[in-house]
Amino acid sequence: MHLLDCIETQLVCNRLPLVGVTVAAVPYANTPFVLTLHWHGFVETRLADVTDANVVAYQPVPSSALQVNERWDHFEELDHEVLNTAWELGAWRLERTEALPFVRPGATEQESMRCLGAFGTPPVLIEGQPPIVAECPDSEDLIEAASRSGYYEWIFHPVRGGLWTERNEDSTLQEGGYRNPPCPYLSAPIRPGRNRRVVYQLGKSERIAR
Repeated sequence: MHLLDCIETQLVCNRLPLVGVTVAAVPYANTPFVLTLHWHGFVETRLADVTDANVVAYQPVPSSALQVNERWDHFEELDHEVLNTAWELGAWRLERTEALPFVRPGATEQESMRCLGAFGTPPVLIEGQPPIVAECPDSEDLIEAASRSGYYEWIFHPVRGGLWTERNEDSTLQEGGYRNPPCPYLSAPIRPGRNRRVVYQLGKSERIAR
């Protein structure tokens, strides 16, 4: 897989720092998964569409959701790919959520909204604009599968290419906020049938609290 390459390509193209990265997948091998990049930046809103018009507001840059069509035969392969990517980008930790299907007795509206957002189609607008710009042609099929079978979601906050490159006390990082491969952690097994969160603690701090 080339998840890290995909993220670095987007960093070069957008020239903005990242706040966070999420990956969402359904529990079926070799299905597409969705990579969402959450940017830190603002665009100007003007009174008129001319260069010298007064700026009246700033809107946050929308997140970017991309469908990734890469082969993964087993869950451990995908989990390890995300784990390695978070490791190399200097994330303090990686959180993995194992979510139940939201079409079930007792499921909440929040569960369905989170699933829609994870696959790039949040059912909300911010000042009339979608918070995510998505290129996910199979999102409807993925959400349908997730509604019946659940899904996995990973989230991490990168240091390299992120907001915290210059001020970070993580002793595992190289200068520039990255770590050298390979990641020393192994994929934790999944436990189907319940909502569950797994946290991979990647960073370490040698600072002594006083």
